[in-house]
Order: sequence, then C-alpha cells, then structure tokens
Amino acid sequence: MNDWAISGVDLHLDLTSGTGARAGLERALREAVRDGRLAAGTRLPSSRALAKDLGLARNTVADAYGQLVAEGWLAARQGSGTQVAGSAPPPRPARRRAVPEQSGLLLGNPAADGYPYDLRPGSSDLSAFPRGAWLAAARRAMAAAPNEAFGYSDPRGRPELREALAEYLARVRGVRADPELILVCTGFVQGTGLLARALRDRGARRIGVEALGFPDTRRILRSAGLGTVELPVDCDGARLEGLGPHHRPAADAVLLTPAHQFPAGASLSPERRTAVVEWARATGGTVIEDDYDGEFRYDRQPVGALQGLAPAQIVYAGTASKSLAPGIRLAWLVLPPALLDAVVAEKRSADRHSPVLDQLTLAELIRSGNYDRHVRRMRLHYRRRRDRLVAALAAHAPQVRVSGIAAGLHAVLELPPGSPAMSDLVARAGRAGLALAGLDAYNGPTDGPGALVVGFGTPPEHAFNGALDALCALLAGTTGTGR
Repeated sequence: MNDWAISGVDLHLDLTSGTGARAGLERALREAVRDGRLAAGTRLPSSRALAKDLGLARNTVADAYGQLVAEGWLAARQGSGTQVAGSAPPPRPARRRAVPEQSGLLLGNPAADGYPYDLRPGSSDLSAFPRGAWLAAARRAMAAAPNEAFGYSDPRGRPELREALAEYLARVRGVRADPELILVCTGFVQGTGLLARALRDRGARRIGVEALGFPDTRRILRSAGLGTVELPVDCDGARLEGLGPHHRPAADAVLLTPAHQFPAGASLSPERRTAVVEWARATGGTVIEDDYDGEFRYDRQPVGALQGLAPAQIVYAGTASKSLAPGIRLAWLVLPPALLDAVVAEKRSADRHSPVLDQLTLAELIRSGNYDRHVRRMRLHYRRRRDRLVAALAAHAPQVRVSGIAAGLHAVLELPPGSPAMSDLVARAGRAGLALAGLDAYNGPTDGPGALVVGFGTPPEHAFNGALDALCALLAGTTGTGR
C-alpha cells in the first residue's frame, strides 16, 4: 500500500487564487490556520502525501512547509513531522449578534449565539436528555437488529418503530394508528413539506393556517405551491370561519395545533373540534394535526388527538423534538389511506428514508417502557419550572399577565400598558445576555404593549435560575412593577 494513502490527515485547501503553486499553497495554509480550521498542534500530511493529493511536486510542498516554519506558522520536529505551531495566531473571533435573532424558527444555542441565558421557545431542556437510557437502548437495538436493517429501508421507516409508535400513540394520545399508515420523517419541517407537496399534486391550492405560528411553516407551505388562508386565534383556539362554507370551501386543507396552540397556548374547543371534522368530511379537505407537545400537560386532563375522531380525513403529526431532543431528528405522520402513496413517494424522493439506527433505538426505548418513564419525569420537571416562573413574576412583575401555561413548554407574558416597544425590550434583554422572543415574531400584533413568548423548557437546569432572575430584572425595570 502506498504510504501517501494512509499517512497524515485529509486536508482541504483552496489553491484557485491564480498565484503560483508554492505561493498559493502558502496562502491557503496561512488562511486555514488563521481561520481556525487548522488548530495549534494539528499534524499536517507529509510533503509526499500532500503533494500526491494536490497534484504538486513534492519539492513545492516541502519548500512551502519550510517557508511557513520560518514564519512561525508551522513547526517541524525530527521524527514528528510538520504541525501547526502552538504560537500561531488565534482564529478570527466569530461576530456576536447585537440582539437575539427575530426571524425563522427562533431556535438557538445560547452558547453559540453569545447569550448565557436563552428563554426563546421551541426547544426542550437538552441537559435532561436521557443519555444512559438512550445508550442502553441503542446497544440492545444494535444487538437485535437484522442484517437487512443496515441496507436501504422502507421509506415509511423501520417496522420496529412504526409498530412501537402505533401502540404508544393509541395508548397515550388516542390515535387510531395502523403501523402500515405511519411514515417516519426527519423532523416536523420535513413532514410538513412532504404533505404540502403531496396535497398540491393531488389538486390542493390553498391551506388554512393559524394566524399565530412559526413563520417558517408558511414559507414551507408556500414554497410547495400552496396559498395560505389566515385563521385568527382566540381563547378557544383557531377560528374556522375562514375555511368557508361546506359548499364553497376557501381552502383544501388546514394545519392546526389543537391540543396546545402555538404560541397562544389555547386548546381547540370541543365545538371547533367537531366543526373542523365536519368541514373535512363534507368538503373532502385534509386536516393536519400538529401535536408538537401533547404529552406535556399540567392543570387539566390530556386532550386526546383530534385524529381519533376522523382518521380518514386527519393527518396526525408527532415528533421527538420536545419529548427527547431536536437533534434526534425523528418525527412521524399517521396518514389517511388515501394520502399514503403520495406522501411515501415524496419521502422516497427527498432522502429515501430516515436514519435507521436512531429509529431502532427509539423503538427499543418505547418498548422497554423507558420512554414513558422519561416523559413522566420531564412532565414533573417542566411543571416545577412553570410554577417557579409564575411565582417569580408574581413577586417581581405582578402586572404581567401569564397565560397559555396549562400545558407545553412555554408561556405568554402579556405586558401592561406603558411597557417599552417589543423590539426595544428584546434588544435590552440581549444586552443583558438574555435571548427572548416577542409574540410579534410569530405574526402577533405589532402595536400596543405586546407580549413575550417565554420558553421555560429551553435553558439547561444549571442556567434556569439565572435566566429567571434576568427576566424578572428586565420586566421589573421596564414595566414599573418591581417591588
């Protein structure tokens, strides 16, 4: 075997600057060190190996290495080859945003964003991910997996997971789920895109969406060629008048968050649940039920899935993003039989199938009962956090009205008259190291005192008290309600 094929490390360098070979190589290596792509101490390929990779003469690479050693960028030691010098300039610092980003999904990593505290909604407490249970489930799943599991799989997902989900969803959420009608996808965003394209190809042109919600959802639907019909939201959930009469519907489908409207927090009332089912049956329309956090409820009995009322008209969409972590990238659709083939075809075209090992692990986690135990533990964890948030606001900002907290991982904080504009308040929070999102970022009103959407489930446990203190200090100092 040639030594160039196994020695050193792979190294990507851009030599297309138009300069001579040696000068171009020197410049590319300096840039790689300066940008931090080559960290101090990184061992470089031998001159022979790099010359072979880049199609250069070995002497050209050796001369470039020698020049950079002389300049202090690299260090050469007898028997140890050439490596990046420990005294090389530090990487260029990443630019820190002045205020939290108020676009897209508003999801972030507080450390990466430069904010020590993050109360934006949309994420679970990642520090509570059940690493031990997941690792044990992964080992058991790997030991039991048939050889064919590691090949190209059914676009719907592994049968082990679809069967486990069918039992779990029927037991916990009242979903009428046949494993043959479940499709596993890589997150709810992908699932929404698959559904939108399948509906469009079947003749759909317009879809109803809740007026309050993630802006990205509208972008996904519109990019698939669907127009959107805005449905106002009140204390009973989405108002359905915008769907039009049964004999002349204004939409071909509707996407709702009936168990816990995002971000307002209301549940779709029984009357409206009945009304949307009747609309779907009478018009042939499709209802997409986004059950993003239906397992987390605190002060009320669980609201069963809408899908159980009309499985032939309703798509049930669930996800592991809130119960486990967004990084798992697993979600699922329970499809009506009439939509199955079209959505499966879209999934096959998108990425063939979702990652198999994670599917097998989640299936084992559910079958073992550890998924149920984790969800119950997290339900208590989030309830305690919610109670701490409500108590802290009552003590330090009593004129702030808190709503939407009977379920889920976020709360809506309605600010009193005379409060600063939402953009100013979010900017002040950013300067204090606290990432926040206003209701206006989710298509909420932009006039009046506004409201904050606070994700009490987002911070890791060690940072929750600090985030709560920063929030209370901000509100007490800006609403004139501190005491």
